[in-house]
Amino acid sequence: MARASLAKQPAEVAAMFDEIAERYDLTNDLLSLGQDRWWRRAVVKAVDPRLGERVLDLAAGTGTSSEPMERDGAFVVPCDFSVGMLGRGKRLRPELPFVGGDALALPFADESFDAVTMSFGLRNLADPRAGLAELLRVTRPGGRVVVCEFSHPVWAPFRRVYVEYLMRAVPGIARRVAAEPESYVYLAESIRAWPDQAGLAAEFAAAAWSRVEWRNLSGGIVALHRAYRP
Repeated sequence: MARASLAKQPAEVAAMFDEIAERYDLTNDLLSLGQDRWWRRAVVKAVDPRLGERVLDLAAGTGTSSEPMERDGAFVVPCDFSVGMLGRGKRLRPELPFVGGDALALPFADESFDAVTMSFGLRNLADPRAGLAELLRVTRPGGRVVVCEFSHPVWAPFRRVYVEYLMRAVPGIARRVAAEPESYVYLAESIRAWPDQAGLAAEFAAAAWSRVEWRNLSGGIVALHRAYRP
């Protein structure tokens, strides 16, 4: 599997997200042309949180995906390894039980959650397959995982335009609106290096998840992968 860390160490990635935390949601909204709001709604629908269920929202950032699942009646634990993101999230959403944690060594017991989800975070792990295995560990038998991640547009002409946007337009826009624009250069590069939909599905299977499926959003710019613990 292609690694998206691009030689960055976990501490470097955490520091990068600490630096961009204050304007992270706004910058994402601008760079995605508002599509990120739809993507996150699709995540909540795919997780299908139910009354009384325990849901882990990993790489939760400021809790933008956690909040609607909590409103649906689930007990949601937003977890992130960026102190800056956790602080920003706690100020915005003090009712949510934010927890600091490393996706490769989660601070939760085996089989703790009915569902686990991760939006735009798997790509930043030094070992994504190990992250998927760790998600499996904390999910109860029969429980589900939903991962929302950037992917490969399925229409070749659009894919070429999209790559051009990633490598040229994204850094340019970030320089105007983000406190640390170089962080978005890294993010654009990591998206380009990430495997396609089928490649990521194979990683789920290798981590022992079953019934792996995916759904393309925005023509494959983003893909939702869902699977179940046997």
